[in-house]
Amino acid sequence: MFKNRTEAGKLLAKSLAKYKNDRVVVLALPRGGVILGYEVAKALKSPLDVIVTRKIGHPNNPEYAICAVDEKGLLLCNEMETKSVDPDWLKGEIELQQKEAEHRIALYRGKRKPAEIENRVVVIVDDGIATGFTMRLAVRSVKMQNPKKIIVAVPVAPAESIQELKKEGADEIIVLEPPENFTGAVGAHYMQFEQTEDSAVINLLQ
Repeated sequence: MFKNRTEAGKLLAKSLAKYKNDRVVVLALPRGGVILGYEVAKALKSPLDVIVTRKIGHPNNPEYAICAVDEKGLLLCNEMETKSVDPDWLKGEIELQQKEAEHRIALYRGKRKPAEIENRVVVIVDDGIATGFTMRLAVRSVKMQNPKKIIVAVPVAPAESIQELKKEGADEIIVLEPPENFTGAVGAHYMQFEQTEDSAVINLLQ
């Protein structure tokens, strides 16, 4: 159990200390992941940027991810689940979330250029993994940009997500709590898990 995201970020930073002089770039999934990413980037003295992948929830259960999409339209779907939903609804939802990803990148990054990834050690950080769709798509997107190494660093994740991330191309996966202790909800592993505001994300990135 973690006190809050800041504490979890500091603990992640300790587990990544050996990479301090390795030309690391830290990419955080907003919004909550940016708080942890900030702590990691500060400790490693590395640049911090966002990577935005948007979950597409099942129409009958929005919390249950069936796809994820990024601002470029890169898509990852659970084929079994997408067959059971209205294709027109799905197409519309993909377009909507792609636009939302574009909007969030513009909002959070402002006029700054994206972080340089090629031949760098890339640490992708979030406050936890549930279904793993958004993180898997983040790994896939980074993999296409020829990094030296991809490290996924999270406080909590279920065992099956870890296997899927390895298949996507993550070279190393750091999970602070034993995967078999995962309760099914990321927030259940924190004492304080309030919503992170856009303003907090923008301030940390600056």
